[in-house]
Amino acid sequence: MLEMKSWKHVFKLDPDKSISDEALEAICESGSDAVIVGGTYGVTFDKTIDLLARIRRYAIPCLLEISNQEAIVPGFDHYLVPIVLNAMNPNWILKPHHIAVQEFGTMIPWHEISTVGYTVLNPESSVAQLTESETELNEDEIIAYARLSHHLLKSSYFYLEYSGTLGDPQKLSGVYERLKREGSLHIFYGGGITSKEQAEEMSKIADTIVVGNLIYKDLDTAIRTVPK
Repeated sequence: MLEMKSWKHVFKLDPDKSISDEALEAICESGSDAVIVGGTYGVTFDKTIDLLARIRRYAIPCLLEISNQEAIVPGFDHYLVPIVLNAMNPNWILKPHHIAVQEFGTMIPWHEISTVGYTVLNPESSVAQLTESETELNEDEIIAYARLSHHLLKSSYFYLEYSGTLGDPQKLSGVYERLKREGSLHIFYGGGITSKEQAEEMSKIADTIVVGNLIYKDLDTAIRTVPK
């Protein structure tokens, strides 16, 4: 069983984006706690299994964020099932999960799966547009989604998804402090980190930061976001 709640930093790799063997080695040997594989568009079974095979050369834990049932690949250490809590299109809340369970229900290794409650907070992001998410949320509204995820859906993980832009540290600091006073909910933050300094700043408002797009734009800087 992975000790995800001890993680401070993870990298996220998109199967639909190219990465050289040298860059992949740098990511996997960087000292980051894990690699999450996932993306919004262009994620296929073939692309996902190819990336998994390449990551498997290294000892780093590797998780699949399931966003497309056609791209579910066996062999990952764990599987994350996102539930976009602030999606205004109801088909993106539980409908895809229902379809997947109908098809694969008897084969699903439930003990290897964790649900993650997402709030998508960047209106310009692909995931916000795909799910028609209501992104203009204040602190109280974000906390309400976190409580819903934790207490009603019984998820241990909550994801603040800014995908492509940096969140407001002051606003998120209030969210983080209030949620941590309430219990053991583990907070992920992802989006817009472009420097070591930003990584350190966002690490103060989340238990785990996720660095993704920076890998493909500035690999050396991405490596420097790993805490030493």
